[in-house]
Amino acid sequence: MWHCQGVTRPAPVPGAVRQGSLRELNLAVVLGRIAAAPRPPSRADVAASTGLTRATVSAVVDDLIAGRLVAESEPAPRAGAGRPARGLVLAGSGPAGLGLEINVDYLAACVVDLAGEVRHHTVRRADLRPVSPADALARLVTLAAEARADAEGQGLTLAGVALAVPGLVGDAGLVRLAPNLGWRDVAVPELLANHPPLAGPVPGVPPLVVDNEANLAAVGELHADPTGPASFLHVSGEVGIGAGIVLDGALFRGVRGWSGEIGHIPVQPQGRPCRCGGRGCLEQYAGQEAVLAAAGLDRADLPADTAAARLADLAAAGHPAALAALAEAGQALGVAVAGVVNLLDLDTVVLGGGYALLTPWLRPAVLAEVSRRVLTAGWAPVTVRPSTLGPEAAVVGAAGSVVRRIVAEPVGWLTRQG
Repeated sequence: MWHCQGVTRPAPVPGAVRQGSLRELNLAVVLGRIAAAPRPPSRADVAASTGLTRATVSAVVDDLIAGRLVAESEPAPRAGAGRPARGLVLAGSGPAGLGLEINVDYLAACVVDLAGEVRHHTVRRADLRPVSPADALARLVTLAAEARADAEGQGLTLAGVALAVPGLVGDAGLVRLAPNLGWRDVAVPELLANHPPLAGPVPGVPPLVVDNEANLAAVGELHADPTGPASFLHVSGEVGIGAGIVLDGALFRGVRGWSGEIGHIPVQPQGRPCRCGGRGCLEQYAGQEAVLAAAGLDRADLPADTAAARLADLAAAGHPAALAALAEAGQALGVAVAGVVNLLDLDTVVLGGGYALLTPWLRPAVLAEVSRRVLTAGWAPVTVRPSTLGPEAAVVGAAGSVVRRIVAEPVGWLTRQG
């Protein structure tokens, strides 16, 4: 379950405010406090924490319940006189987000409800490099239609769609470059325009958002663990390697939104040629296919299994080639990670995607390079841990991003319901 961090708003300030604006603000404040509360708050609790009157909170909560955004939970038993108050929780039936992911060797679809529960998850494995962008997206639409039908069968309404892609995403969903897919300047929304809408429009919620998969994975990880660090590097290891950088609870995108391309940091400047046109990139030493090759395995020989799971099984059994391949990958990854840690002063590195399963064998080599190369490692250790969401982080993060927008701006959803 993800938790809505950072969606609360400040209490209204004195001054002239339009009635409509005041209602919008109160809706967001109350829903944000309910979402962020560690346990279900009562109406009185919300009033006390927001500074709103009990009458205002009660009216707002009634609107949120009628709009299927909030539900009342059974009151906790208590001793003493008085009627126990009902708690307020995010509704598990109502709006939901559809997350989609297209990667080099798989497609995925995920539905997450407002409470953060995964209600549908499907993965289809296929090598998409020989496939045109239009054909790959058409396959994804089929997966999306299945997810939508399942969600509607559970009484959910899809409020929007977020698509994760392994590449640089520009304005209006234009995929400027996805080297491992062979995509360049692919206008994803235009290619999807000839297909039936993936989700009905909700005011304030874009019907389709396209973003980098590593960014969505990092945001998903941030909201999956409310007790986790507010700053970290999330590294997604698949055929390609991407990273999401979270600083003080917010995704760092860079000037053009293209930060985190750790897979193309050179770890051996005169090394192996890379699909990006460079040489010695991290992907050529720690990417999924590079590790498989070093372990003496062929991805084509693993049709029913993921590469990471197979490598983990071999490593656990003490397979010498697999252990050596993972140690080499961990060393290369550690070189790149150490550079990022030195630059940004991070203390936590999260290994996601296929790396999540392989963390026990990657971590020793990563930490060895970090200890050797990070200036502050002697007195400010760096933690390296697996992702909470594992290989599903990008698609779950994509779906969660849709419903978090509703929590932040609930008036659009309520307007649609009205």
